[in-house]
Amino acid sequence: MFFKRIILGTFLICLLHLNVIAQMNSGGFNKMPRSSGSGYGSKGAVTDSLQKRDKNADSITIFYKLYNSNEIKKLDTSVNDFFVHFPFNYTSYNLGNLGTASKSYLFTPILQSGWDAGFHAYDNYKYTINETPIYQTTRPFTELGYLLGGKGEQLIEIKHTQNRKQQLNFSFEYRFSNSPGNLKNQNANFNNMRITAHFQSKRKRYESYFVMLTNKMASSENGGLVNANLLDSLALNNPYELETRLGQSSASFRNPFNTSISTGSIYQANSFIWKQSYDIGQKDSVVKDTVTTYMFYPRLRFQNEIKYESSQFLFQDAAPDATKYSNYFGYQGLSDLTIKFKDNWNIFTNDFSLLSYPQKSNSNQYLQLGVGYMNLSSQFITSPSWSNNDLYGFGVYKNKTKNQVWDMSLSGKLFFTGYHAGDYNASAFISKMLNSKGTYLKLGFINNNRTPSSNFMGITDFPIYALSGIKKENIIQVNGAVGNIGAQWKLALDYQLINNYQYFSTGYQSNVYGNAISYIRGQVQNKIKLSTHWNWYNEIQLQVVDQTAPIHVPLILTRQRLAFEGVFYKNLNLSTGLELIYHTEFKADQYMPLNGQFYTQNEYTVSNRPTANAFLHFMIKRFKAYIRVENLNTLLPTSTTAGNHYNFYAQNYPGTGTWIRVGIWWNFIN
Repeated sequence: MFFKRIILGTFLICLLHLNVIAQMNSGGFNKMPRSSGSGYGSKGAVTDSLQKRDKNADSITIFYKLYNSNEIKKLDTSVNDFFVHFPFNYTSYNLGNLGTASKSYLFTPILQSGWDAGFHAYDNYKYTINETPIYQTTRPFTELGYLLGGKGEQLIEIKHTQNRKQQLNFSFEYRFSNSPGNLKNQNANFNNMRITAHFQSKRKRYESYFVMLTNKMASSENGGLVNANLLDSLALNNPYELETRLGQSSASFRNPFNTSISTGSIYQANSFIWKQSYDIGQKDSVVKDTVTTYMFYPRLRFQNEIKYESSQFLFQDAAPDATKYSNYFGYQGLSDLTIKFKDNWNIFTNDFSLLSYPQKSNSNQYLQLGVGYMNLSSQFITSPSWSNNDLYGFGVYKNKTKNQVWDMSLSGKLFFTGYHAGDYNASAFISKMLNSKGTYLKLGFINNNRTPSSNFMGITDFPIYALSGIKKENIIQVNGAVGNIGAQWKLALDYQLINNYQYFSTGYQSNVYGNAISYIRGQVQNKIKLSTHWNWYNEIQLQVVDQTAPIHVPLILTRQRLAFEGVFYKNLNLSTGLELIYHTEFKADQYMPLNGQFYTQNEYTVSNRPTANAFLHFMIKRFKAYIRVENLNTLLPTSTTAGNHYNFYAQNYPGTGTWIRVGIWWNFIN
């Protein structure tokens, strides 16, 4: 009920916001929206076609920037990489079914100071604010996508954006997935919605952004198979007949339209962001063919951002089996007819900042200083409610030269008082274009100091043994990369020094590793042209970490693609071939379904054969199609058995057999 009120209030604010905008003076948009700390472009930038619309039906100019970013991006029109449309990349894995708990093969620590709830098993399926696009388009643009996979797996995507009176853009995105799964008690689904609005006044002084994100991830938890050895001796070669460690097998049924979760996790996350700015500077205008184009050079900006976030983490079992919980998960003393753990978090943030632009004609050079206030509150089923506050300051210096050769940024954030006092994040990045062919060099530095996540500290309803005291995790990261976007090659190196690493040593015990940990990752990506139409895409990740550290990752992760590609019959863009994904053996983390945590273990080693996928991707004008036959490796017998060989992602969690996916994405210009 509370969430429905929030949604209703949000739409009322949108209507009020649009009503105020409608009363402002309408007029022409700048040659290109200005580029500043949060806006687009300035005088002398590339000409935008919002004022020079081609009346032909297929004519459109569309670009976007990610929230809080200056870099102009265009829509991806390639077809050779399926993971552009899939919820997560090949560098991550799930527990055997789309929508179940997932984790990265690469070491990815939390580089964010301040509050963190500590539940990240379903982050891959979320819309996030940092990945939210803010569009500009000459014509209304719509994209529809539908993916159908094995066992009734479905993924639906809807995207729409358009400009109103050239000064106002809004967009809507929706994504839904439902997958019954390959095993009992494995059905999962997720719903994501994103609404954005961006307005810039006629005189370029006032700018406003509104973003609403809603995410819901629901997944049944089966705890893995009771006896995974039976996979290779199935009577009907159907893993669905095997017994799982959680859930009532007699009540299990497979329905692609069923979204009910009787035993499992339901995570929800909602965000509402409103950012406004007002500029003081020098105005100008250009009159051409009786059309006046207004320009503005900001020198001082007043900016305010208000953010409200709500999160809910739930695990429930309507009919728990006390014996299974005791034998498989060490959960003793189960006497209730149901199990239910639930955390509710509400975070309110309000910050104010000033931005100064030293150079009149370069709005990509600025200094930003600000302060912010954060209110934290949580409610639980059995534990007492909790609340606290934070006061922090932040600063950013950005300088991208007018000739686009150098790009530098320095940023810092420090929590002065409150629960997270002493947390901080400092970063520095610099890049340079080395030649006219597009070769670049990037260097980066990050130092992050953070309080343990809330559930690590026992601020949770879930069965977690809390840390005895606060030991802030500190990570120093140094990285560098050199590459060329046009030639599609990249070399990168990342070094991290971690102190007081926070992790789960068992399914219930949060812990801190007292010694310093060194982690190194090297990355190689390149495209090798074998002939006119044959291309070889090579991607290799190499990871080295202290052997005694509680961080278990594969030494090598690689994806190799051999593709026949080209444009045929004038408008057929084709990419077809074979994809291999492989990682070396490693002791993959085990998963605790009762609290949604991956934890370290030293007994079971994941040793998989390369995953082989055949693909046929093509695009005809604005229509894309993806046809894939995945996990072909399971058709080959092993040396010890005559049946199928399944890859595993954690102990007792097998992947699927041969899996067919067919997807279409179609965009329309209104």
